Amino acid sequence: MATGKTFDLFRKTGIAEGISFIVLLLIAMPLKYFAGLPVAVTIVGSIHGILFIAYLVLAWEARNEPVVVKWKKPVAWMATCFIASILPFGPFVLENRLKKEQVML
Repeated sequence: MATGKTFDLFRKTGIAEGISFIVLLLIAMPLKYFAGLPVAVTIVGSIHGILFIAYLVLAWEARNEPVVVKWKKPVAWMATCFIASILPFGPFVLENRLKKEQVML
């Protein structure tokens, strides 16, 4: 299985980004609106924002990674990563697809 470090880091960041988005939607936002704790959204939202940016940057870097020559993706693949990152369970679906593609390499 020929993968590079950037690709592996991209996949791990995708899982972390997906988890942070779910925590933001299902825990932090209800705490803000139903328990009056806006600090929950501030903290989780900041973490999610950092992970979101890291996810997109690593997607670009993994796409161009020279170690994974067979895995070279078109620029349109970035749109798929972006759409996956703004859907609540999108990163997990994309991760499942990437895992299958990685096995085929």
